[in-house]
Amino acid sequence: MLDAPLPAFHRPTLQGGTFDSSVASGRVMVIDFFAAYCRPCQRKLPALEALHRRQPGLSIVGVSLDETGDAARKSVTRHHLTFPVVHDAGNVLAGRLRVTELPISFVVDGQGRIRWVGGPDQPDDALVRAVAALEAAP
Repeated sequence: MLDAPLPAFHRPTLQGGTFDSSVASGRVMVIDFFAAYCRPCQRKLPALEALHRRQPGLSIVGVSLDETGDAARKSVTRHHLTFPVVHDAGNVLAGRLRVTELPISFVVDGQGRIRWVGGPDQPDDALVRAVAALEAAP
């Protein structure tokens, strides 16, 4: 998926409203796939929320792969997530982005191309470094 264009998506969020990937055009975007049953995912969510609070211009969307919306909402509530979170019922987005393991994050540049993919073996600061590198690029 590296260097491929991000497939556009428009989904309702668990917090109300909708998330449209095209709205993030021109900005760096992080897409983080997680699930309540995935312990590494749950450990990563507070750091993602902290990044969102530090960098309000960064577009972040969480994608829950839980079986139900209620299970996904529990993660949102537990970690006080303020970035939009969508429930990927049927793993449609996961399929389009070829997600095979959790946790996994994608960093998309302002032109809508996937520039970094981080899976479960990435160091804790890898996502922050990938975002910083893209934001610093001309």
